[in-house]
Amino acid sequence: MRFSSLRPYATASVQRRTSAGLVRHHRALARGGVARSGVVQRCRYNSSLSLQRDKQYSGGRELHVRDAPLPGSSQASQETTSPLQQYYRLVESGTLRNDDHQERIIKKLQRLHNDLVHYEPPNISHTPASNSLISRLFTRQIGASPVVPVENAPKGLYLYGDVGTGKTMLMDLFYNTLPPHIKRKRRVHFHAFMIDVHKRVHAMKAKLGARGGDPIEPVARDLAQEAYVLCFDEFQVTDIADAMVLRQLFEKLIHYGVVCVITSNRHPDELYKNGIQRQSFIPCIELLKERLEVTDLDSGTDYRRIPRTLSHVYYDPITPENRAEFDKIFNAFTSHSDQPLVCNRKLHVWGREILVPESTDSVAKFNFLDLCGKPMSAADYIEITKNFGTIFVTDVPKMSLSQKDMARRFITFIDACYESKTKLFVLSEAPIYQIFSDDPNAKGSEISDHMRSVMDDLGLSSDIIGTSSMFTGDEELFAFARCCSRLVQMGSKEWAETACGR
Repeated sequence: MRFSSLRPYATASVQRRTSAGLVRHHRALARGGVARSGVVQRCRYNSSLSLQRDKQYSGGRELHVRDAPLPGSSQASQETTSPLQQYYRLVESGTLRNDDHQERIIKKLQRLHNDLVHYEPPNISHTPASNSLISRLFTRQIGASPVVPVENAPKGLYLYGDVGTGKTMLMDLFYNTLPPHIKRKRRVHFHAFMIDVHKRVHAMKAKLGARGGDPIEPVARDLAQEAYVLCFDEFQVTDIADAMVLRQLFEKLIHYGVVCVITSNRHPDELYKNGIQRQSFIPCIELLKERLEVTDLDSGTDYRRIPRTLSHVYYDPITPENRAEFDKIFNAFTSHSDQPLVCNRKLHVWGREILVPESTDSVAKFNFLDLCGKPMSAADYIEITKNFGTIFVTDVPKMSLSQKDMARRFITFIDACYESKTKLFVLSEAPIYQIFSDDPNAKGSEISDHMRSVMDDLGLSSDIIGTSSMFTGDEELFAFARCCSRLVQMGSKEWAETACGR
């Protein structure tokens, strides 16, 4: 689908605030209150990008599992409501706009909700801890046949659509209204899930030893024992390691009676497209289409594109005045806390240490080079956003082709912040959504037709974010454009209201 340019909003103005007033503003937003306004000198931010998605309702801090009540409803009412009832409640309160297409999708969520009310999942034993011959034989034996006949388990859902089609809101609606007797449930961003799976597979291989059996079977059994309702956000397959594990893992999870609900940007047939040995992944695709109801969310409506008031969180260029203002905001966030400011706090990820230059228990501050100037993985950024609800990043440069690795890491960091609902403040050399842009006066800086198509799909204008020759290939181009789209959302008033921040 295609969306109109953001150019009509390029001149939108936003009221400027002093640093003290800004802190009051953010705290008031978190309480649903009103903030006073003042004046900030020589500070630019994303006032020209005022189209944002509707509010998101995942209030939990944990990136891996979000299980927070929907707004406007008590915990007691959550225990007796359903997706369709809650949708009507949100429409009636004015939180959501009535949308016939979206209502049809929610009726599919309601169907699965009703099926789960009467579903009795199997009791699944833990993986045998011993590495003896008998335990290995037992492990193989229990994996020989499904625990539950596949036809007895409810059919899951696979919801796919472009950015702005309401995937997050729909998943929030479903997960937060699951029947209260369902305790074995898990909601997880798919990237974080695969990190967890690879760690479990590695540990199981070590446990089984050189003469051990298939590590996927006991891992699938443990996952099914922990949760028989699995909800995946942002399902995507981009490398062969994930593809080969998923082929076996999903088959075994479904055989153990696990019901999956998945959101993705892509139809199952488009997963791992042009990937190495993709033919080996086709059975997994066919299984998804067989056991999950595949539903297109694209109604032609971009639920982000409703004008919103922006929040002042991005500062550029890097001047003494802007740096002083930025530091004042950080100091205000940390000095009013009873948590001490710690230098070089250590986080541990897979046996490695991550140093956090300045932090309290809930607020952290990084220089861009500390965050992206050295080898860092998605697991590192997930760990950072798990620990800190508010993150300040200083000295973000305008990046060129020679800094492509840093650009990729920054995109991964933004994805982690977005998925964990982190409140982000940035001091950058150029407007934050233009840090990947080419010099507009440089030769050959015209945007390609393919890049223009990707940006149009995400509701972005090249007049606002510029063009970039740094990224090539479908996945890279999409990741770049999605990052810019997310930065726009994370600069909105609605993000300040719903971001966890702590």
